Amino acid sequence: MKFPFEDAPNTATITCCHVINREKPILYVSYDADDGMWQFLCGEVHEMQDGKIVSLRYIFDMDNTVGALYQMPCGYYAERTSATDDWIVKKHENG
Repeated sequence: MKFPFEDAPNTATITCCHVINREKPILYVSYDADDGMWQFLCGEVHEMQDGKIVSLRYIFDMDNTVGALYQMPCGYYAERTSATDDWIVKKHENG
C-alpha cells in the first residue's frame, strides 16, 4: 500500500512501548489540534517513560490499517476495539 498521509514520512509521532514491542495493536490514534502531533497508542493508560517517538512511516509500515485515517483532521481521534475492527472517528471535545 502506498503511503497515504499528506505529512512527510519522517514526521515525528508518539507511540507507546507496547506498540513498538508488538505486544499490543494500535487501537487509539489522535491527531492533536494544539500541536499537530499524531499519536498511535494501544489504548491503555501509560506512564511518561512508556512513550516513544518514531516516524509516521515507521507506524504505517508496522500497521498499514492506520492509512485509513490519512484524511482525519486535526482535533480528532479514532478508536477501535481490535486490530481487525473498523476505526471510529470522533472530534476531541476540547479541540
